[in-house]
Amino acid sequence: MPAPADPATLSPGDSLFLPDAAATIAAGHALASSAQPGDVIALTGGLGAGKTHFSKGFTSGLGFPSDVTSPTFSLVHEYPGGRLPVFHFDFYRPATATEIIALGWDDYLDAPAVCLVEWADRFPDLLPPHTSWWHLEPADSGRRLTRLAGPPRPSS
Repeated sequence: MPAPADPATLSPGDSLFLPDAAATIAAGHALASSAQPGDVIALTGGLGAGKTHFSKGFTSGLGFPSDVTSPTFSLVHEYPGGRLPVFHFDFYRPATATEIIALGWDDYLDAPAVCLVEWADRFPDLLPPHTSWWHLEPADSGRRLTRLAGPPRPSS
C-alpha cells in the first residue's frame, strides 16, 4: 500500500498517518527519491515504532537490492549498491558518543552518501545542523510519521 503522501513535502510539525508496515516502507521509499549525497536522516521513536521498516523503504528507494535489517548489534550497516550509498546506524546500544565516534562517524558524514540513523535522539549533538529529523509513533491502528524541526527536546 503506498504512503498517502510524499514525506519530503511535509513541513516541520506536519505528519502522515501510515496504516501498516507496507505504508511505512512506502514512505521511506518516497523520501529516498529526493536524497542527495551528504544527507543525514534522523529517525526517532520507541521500540516497534517503525524505524527499521522506514529504513527498508528508504534503502529500497535508493535502489539497494537486498534485505535491510536493523544494525542494533553491529551499530552500522553499509549499503553500497544503489543510486547513493547508505550508512545505516543504530544509536540504541552505545552508552557514549565516544563509541560512535570510534566507528569513524566523521568519515561516514564526510562520504558522498546518506547517513540514516535510528535512535538518533540518543546522541543528537553528533548530528550536523542540516539533519532531517523524523519521528515515528504508534497511532490508532497504524503509526504516525512526523517531520520535526530539529532534534527532539529531552523529556524532563
